[in-house]
Amino acid sequence: MGLSTKYEPKIVTGDAGYVLEDVPHLSDYISNLPTYPNPLQDNPAYSVVKQYFVNVDDTVAQKIVVHKTSPRGIHLRRAGPRQKVYFESDEVHACIVTCGGLCPGLNTVIREIVCGLNYMYGVKRILGIEGGYKGFYARNTIPLTPKVVNDIHKRGGTILGTSRGGHDTSKIVDSIQDRGINQVYIIGGDGTQKGASVIYEEIKRRGLKVAVAGIPKTIDNDIPVIDKSFGFDTAVEEAQRAINAAHVEAESVENGIGVVKLMGRYSGFIAMYATLASRDVDCCLIPESPFYLEGPGGLFEYMEKRLKENGHMIIVMAEGAGQELLSESMHTMDQQDASGNKLLQDVGLWISESIKDHFTKKRKMIINLKYIDPTYMIRAVPGNASDNVYCTLLAHSVVHGAFAGYTGFTVGPVNGRHAYIPFHRVTEKQNKVVITDRMWARLLSSTNQPSFLKPKDITVSKREKEPPTQLLDGENCTDDRKPVSKELVT
Repeated sequence: MGLSTKYEPKIVTGDAGYVLEDVPHLSDYISNLPTYPNPLQDNPAYSVVKQYFVNVDDTVAQKIVVHKTSPRGIHLRRAGPRQKVYFESDEVHACIVTCGGLCPGLNTVIREIVCGLNYMYGVKRILGIEGGYKGFYARNTIPLTPKVVNDIHKRGGTILGTSRGGHDTSKIVDSIQDRGINQVYIIGGDGTQKGASVIYEEIKRRGLKVAVAGIPKTIDNDIPVIDKSFGFDTAVEEAQRAINAAHVEAESVENGIGVVKLMGRYSGFIAMYATLASRDVDCCLIPESPFYLEGPGGLFEYMEKRLKENGHMIIVMAEGAGQELLSESMHTMDQQDASGNKLLQDVGLWISESIKDHFTKKRKMIINLKYIDPTYMIRAVPGNASDNVYCTLLAHSVVHGAFAGYTGFTVGPVNGRHAYIPFHRVTEKQNKVVITDRMWARLLSSTNQPSFLKPKDITVSKREKEPPTQLLDGENCTDDRKPVSKELVT
């Protein structure tokens, strides 16, 4: 979309290297804003809660494993209800929009934003924007009430529809202003969050009392800072069905080979976690770990070994793996979709044909290969139990933040605690699997596959600055800002 912003970080420093990366607030550019008591204090559902509200000074540490001599490092504003709010329930006119690709849990987030606004804060006017960003000025809207969204969490996709691209900042903000909308909830990936940041900047320039809040969405789990993106658990669980089918097919025939292609354009988290969960996979190929086919230590040599040992083999690969091997024959290498994502060739089909060619023509072996591509099946399903709970927490956190007057932020768990995060932090880079990390080593140990890296490549990888990654145990989370807590790796 070619979006850019003039974002100026809101930094608060303190003793011992404490750095708070705060999010914008309506009071930053609108003076003398009145505040109101939070209606939650009169809500029967919260009457049993010992502490209704989050302390105004509460923060969440981005790093929790540090050296004893490290500075306190970067903190983020803790999410949750505040004692004072900057909107009265009757004045709120909210809207919700979903952009980009589908993801399990989208409808759950929509449902819980609507129910949270209505049941916690008494908001009655909520609009659903149809068809993504362009729906602000080109499509109809859907009135959203708890009754309308009551059972949508049981369905995949999004009841609002979605699209890529279509971002026209001026028209979008004109529509927001004309409709009298003052809370905007935007659900989408990094491109969508960049768009949300631009919308916030334009609203700020016009001096409007409009809170712009994002919920980060990506099935690939490649959003930085946050622990995990919603829908990821469901995607990994659904991927198991395809892997299990491939395993049944492969072990039932002579020299059976099952190839399963999963989502993962730039990051191989789905493939890695599905492999670790399955235990039936012999080889996992991801974009972060280069591999080669021919010669000593190559994929074909390893396949021959596994077929001789077991009589069958399962390969799981992310859609972005091995794209460099196709570069010479790819004519769409520099083409992009409406969201700016590179168009990829079907590497699963290509590697399946390459395997057939190698074993039947060169090695004169009989093989039975089955190629399974559940790419879009794993994102079209409704969220599972854990994702539904997670989506509820995200929705409530973002509603609390908007009512507290925060704007220009996205929300997510950081080290287990929900926090408000500036837009630029979740769009500046992508999470990737660190192949010199222990989690990847665990996978290699599980599959017993070679790393496909030469010794000199491993040395180079260790020397290179590693991108941030949010693993279950927080290993190798690095950052290039100063001061930053250094992680103690034991």
